[in-house]
Amino acid sequence: MRLEVQCQDRQGLVHELLNLLVKRNIDLYGIEISENYTVYLRFSSVNFDDFSGLMAEIRRTPGVSDVRRVTYMPSEQAKRALHALVNSLPEPVLCTDLKGRIELTNMAAQQLFALDNHSPAQLLTSLLPNIELPQFHTKRSLPFTLQGRDFLVEICPLFLPDDDTSQVQQTGTLVIFKSATEIGRGVTVAELDTEGAFNHVIADSPKMRQVVQRAKKLAMHDAPLLIIGETGTGKDIIARACHQLSPRHSHPFLALNCGSLPDDVAESELFGHAAGAYPNAFETQKGFFEQAAGGSVFLDEIGEMSPSLQTKLLRFLNDGTFRRVGDEHEVHVDVRVICATQKNLQELVDLGTFREDLFYRLNVLSLQLPALREHPQDLMALASFFVARFAHEQGITVPRLAPSLATHLSRYHWPGNVRQLKNCLYAAMTQCEGDELRPQDVNLPNFTNDDDVDILQLEGSLDEINGRFERSVLTKLYASYPSTRKLAKRLGVSHTAIANKLREYGVGQKNSKPKE
Repeated sequence: MRLEVQCQDRQGLVHELLNLLVKRNIDLYGIEISENYTVYLRFSSVNFDDFSGLMAEIRRTPGVSDVRRVTYMPSEQAKRALHALVNSLPEPVLCTDLKGRIELTNMAAQQLFALDNHSPAQLLTSLLPNIELPQFHTKRSLPFTLQGRDFLVEICPLFLPDDDTSQVQQTGTLVIFKSATEIGRGVTVAELDTEGAFNHVIADSPKMRQVVQRAKKLAMHDAPLLIIGETGTGKDIIARACHQLSPRHSHPFLALNCGSLPDDVAESELFGHAAGAYPNAFETQKGFFEQAAGGSVFLDEIGEMSPSLQTKLLRFLNDGTFRRVGDEHEVHVDVRVICATQKNLQELVDLGTFREDLFYRLNVLSLQLPALREHPQDLMALASFFVARFAHEQGITVPRLAPSLATHLSRYHWPGNVRQLKNCLYAAMTQCEGDELRPQDVNLPNFTNDDDVDILQLEGSLDEINGRFERSVLTKLYASYPSTRKLAKRLGVSHTAIANKLREYGVGQKNSKPKE
């Protein structure tokens, strides 16, 4: 209960008011005094008769002009207003104390970091390990990539006046995450930080972490890099990340799809052409290799390249020289070539459609990207990233992901891999109603709810098949036994064994953490 007592400035008045509570054995929870000498009291609940008697005694107290019941103390009202203001902001916002403990978050920040109002206070450094708050005494802006999204993080120290010293003292820090695309920062904020180049690659699973570790090592070399993977596995993203991490990151990165252009157009795009080489070609035009001098050129679908272009590319890889179309002069440039294919180049060599010497020249440094079905632990992390990005683009609140969505997505084969997942979630976001994305919102082509094992589920080694089946069992049972101890008892194994399996397969993490 809370009371507002309007008083005169009389010595000992507050003490008399507190004695009235003591006399009636009422616990005092809080007291506040405003500048106009209004006293606010918060105390334990009392019955109607005691409350009526207390109100009468307070009114009879000398110096009291009025007393009435209020809903909130001034500090509570200010805190509610602050929460309402912060929650109205679309950007994620955090507020910390001087020691970096998070004291206030808005809904956008809670969704970004999977926080809730009931979680114990965390240190900001547990969310942003590279930030050291004591060094920021003035407003700073730093680039960060979180969950594959680019932000400029504004770090603003908060100050309040000190009544004793008449000076301002820092009381905490306000941290605001502003979308880089919204404020016109171009393609990626990672251009300011080469160490963050691979932050755009979602890699929660051990398999993808190994891919990223290998890619980081290969990125530092100048030899051609061949990236192999099914359609939609993110070959272009890995190629750009390798360029961004490499010593060539300050120079251009240009990409060309070898299968989307006619042969003569592709040749002109890559090597350029001299004036008069084509009708209406009045000026000499530089190709991608010249435009990307010092940087990298990404050739997607290299298996679709024509034999004549393969010959010209092989020569360029050997000595870095080429001739523009219609030109007799040789041009020499320093460019790293990164290629990608979803086809088996060795089979194309055997068929005679791909040059064997070019294959061996490209296959010095290679990187194999796994299909999405081979690392299902990344499904929900990818889903969270795409849903958050689509919500931002559409200007709506980021919906929660229903716990049952993980099971729904993991049972699908994903022949189109990450690109197909992205498109399915985009379509689901356009149809989603409410603040939760559910399995029925995500339409999966050729999906069946039958529990029969189809031939697609039997791909891979025995260990991979057993792993997928084990993960499916744990995911289904976890919905009914949402704690490691209950699930361990249900399956007749140790609590430690179940905890390790849940961690290995990513079951129960992020959206529904196991309760001990």
